[in-house]
Amino acid sequence: MERTLTGISASPGIAIGSVRLLLWEVPDVPHAIIPDDAVDAEIARFHAARAEARQRLDQVRRRVEERAGATEAAIFEVQQMLLDDPTMLEEVESLIRHNVGAAQAFHQHMADWRQRYSRATDSYLRERVGDILDLEIRMLSVLLGLQDHDPLDIPSGQRVILVSHDLTPSLTVQLERSSITAIATDVGTRTSHVAILARSLGIPAVVGLRDATERLRGGELVILDGSAGTLNVNPTDEELALYRDRERLEAERAVDLAQLATADAVSTDGVEVVLLANVDVPEEAERAARSGARGVGLMRTEFLVLGRAQMPDEEEQYRAYRRVVEAFAGQPVMIRTFDIGGDKLPVGGFPQEANPFLGWRAIRMCLDQPELFKVQLRALIRAAVHGNVKILLPLIVSPSEVSDTVALLSESAAELEAIGVPHRDDVPLGVMVETPAAAVIADRLAPLVSFFSVGTNDLVQYTLAVDRGNVNLASRFTPMHPSVLRLIRRVVEVGISHGVEVAVCGEMASHPLTAYTLVGLGIRELSVAPRSVPVIKSLILGICVSRAEAAVRQALEVDTAAEAEEILRASLIAEVGDAGLLE
Repeated sequence: MERTLTGISASPGIAIGSVRLLLWEVPDVPHAIIPDDAVDAEIARFHAARAEARQRLDQVRRRVEERAGATEAAIFEVQQMLLDDPTMLEEVESLIRHNVGAAQAFHQHMADWRQRYSRATDSYLRERVGDILDLEIRMLSVLLGLQDHDPLDIPSGQRVILVSHDLTPSLTVQLERSSITAIATDVGTRTSHVAILARSLGIPAVVGLRDATERLRGGELVILDGSAGTLNVNPTDEELALYRDRERLEAERAVDLAQLATADAVSTDGVEVVLLANVDVPEEAERAARSGARGVGLMRTEFLVLGRAQMPDEEEQYRAYRRVVEAFAGQPVMIRTFDIGGDKLPVGGFPQEANPFLGWRAIRMCLDQPELFKVQLRALIRAAVHGNVKILLPLIVSPSEVSDTVALLSESAAELEAIGVPHRDDVPLGVMVETPAAAVIADRLAPLVSFFSVGTNDLVQYTLAVDRGNVNLASRFTPMHPSVLRLIRRVVEVGISHGVEVAVCGEMASHPLTAYTLVGLGIRELSVAPRSVPVIKSLILGICVSRAEAAVRQALEVDTAAEAEEILRASLIAEVGDAGLLE
């Protein structure tokens, strides 16, 4: 086996530890024919296994609820519903009555479900494949008398490097996160779920390793280099010493950076850049506030919806938003309305469509379901009573989408006024600029909003026609492409001419080189992962903005991303040295 496995840098940092393989896979199921006189007993055994699996799901749900809250625990509602699905029960019992053993009968039915759902054009059904797989593994472990290799069973206090094929939301919420020092996965890109999760947790991660789970056996000593995107297996003493020195230096640097929490991010030529934090779940708000962020530039609200059997009501949403707003005590908190669809799938169904990333999603879905949307809008304007809330609309491509939302906001405020519920009816409204369309018509959107927030992950994807989640296209996902830079520059120019604030909340803001580029493009507000706040603040303190602007002007005139990156990298190194590119 190769000693160094190479993937994609997902979250920076060095981790040295033993491999913990998370092989959440369907076991081999032996073919079993049962005699006629054993059929009733086999059906009874099947239902006993269902009862045991339900008990385990209840246990998992309680533990997740204690550790992460009721919202994340609700992801198991779908699996519990599948366990009681009448069609599943009828078909499995029918197979058993035809002398097929319970394990084989259940496996056969679930395999058929997985095959049909994975090929469905309905993206909601495709998302259910993960729930079907989780339930199948759990049930077969019971029916076959196998050890329950549950994701929850990583011993508390043991620091491991978790290696998995992928980390789905249902696996993620079960993990004992305090025991995981780093993450490595076979699949994924820098903008995939697991990469964003790792940066949110502040731990190193490498994704896109392709076959690490097949090459490793578990227990190996490895060095994970999140900055280089490598996994060094069974390192030599010399390699260990080298990386331990790097680990120590990075720890010392982290301490130094933490001292910048109260400092303003002002460049050497006196230009201030406001640094905000991206927040995925309310539990991160307190950590984000301690990072030195001056507010929240992007609060994602999909955590309230993903994997749920029922939509969250107004009160649950209000409590979640209020928690983040109060953590930042008067500082701005930009809360994005539901950005569901594509790779983030909601409660309920979708129309059948060949390409969900270009389909019924985000603001389109919300405006087509106004009663559902107004529940969220009412919760948002209620939470605004407790602080400085701004509402951010995703995937806007037309002024009418903004004006339609304004109308629903007015209706929502009137409904709360009628029943005497405290709220604000003057909450600032902004739009995500994440498509070329939004960038091109920014001048038509500007009169309708208070701010723009550039979502670079999707802007790069849609501009370059490159799937951000496809590991085979990772090298073509190039945010420094001149076309992307020109679109961002246009949005900045429109913002300046119309007096509209322009921020960036995508992954470009969290990496020093691309953050330097954004500042050179005229961006003065960056929203980043909480752990990146001190890193980017240190960068701003060490650069001259006028030099960054000069480098960007050159980069805008070249033909390729590689040429643009070379120009900007040389400019940044000339100012702060190679150390400025560590993250």
